[in-house]
Amino acid sequence: MIALELHPRIIASKDWATIIFVISLFLIVLAKTIFETRFNDYIRLLVSDKYTKIYKESSHLMSGFNVILFLVNVISLSFFIQLALANYEDDIKLKTDWVLFVRVFTLLSVFILCKFLIEKILAATFGIESLLEQFNLQKVTFRTYIGLLLLPVSIILFYGNYSSDSLFITLIIILLIINLVTYLISLKNYQNFVFGKLFYFILYLCALEIAPYYFIYYLITKN
Repeated sequence: MIALELHPRIIASKDWATIIFVISLFLIVLAKTIFETRFNDYIRLLVSDKYTKIYKESSHLMSGFNVILFLVNVISLSFFIQLALANYEDDIKLKTDWVLFVRVFTLLSVFILCKFLIEKILAATFGIESLLEQFNLQKVTFRTYIGLLLLPVSIILFYGNYSSDSLFITLIIILLIINLVTYLISLKNYQNFVFGKLFYFILYLCALEIAPYYFIYYLITKN
């Protein structure tokens, strides 16, 4: 006689993730409703530079539109990092661990805000606050756009059964390339400032654009 051993099937709850995704979609709809004209220009960012030309003043950096999209961006990126960690650790439980999401979301938010404050302090010290805010505005514009595109990808990966190192490596490489391209575009727009203060820019690049990301990568992968 064949002995059968039954194991209970544990299905992790995904309700918390559904709520977060719904909140993200609500925020996108809210941005479109309140800032309809601006949002319509924004979604054409890849095919038109109209948005960057109209909203290039530093005063737009802390606008309600950017704050809303910043929240969507952090949520989207946090989910993607959690999915990548679950795939890297080969642990399906990490995929639906809401505590892990809160930790990643908090870490990302604190990291971005601290980096922003440090940049403002350094900009004020060197007397380039207005110019650096315009430079950051362009970076924020492109990066929130990437987060917007990443959201449906994160949703598909979360609810689907995708577990492939090559898939996540490909997505990460694509994200890095897009970030690099958008960064180069921002540099091109402010090349006169960059070449005029090349030494300070190299310090800025090493201290605030390379080292912090290596630090957060170390924290996430090790802890």
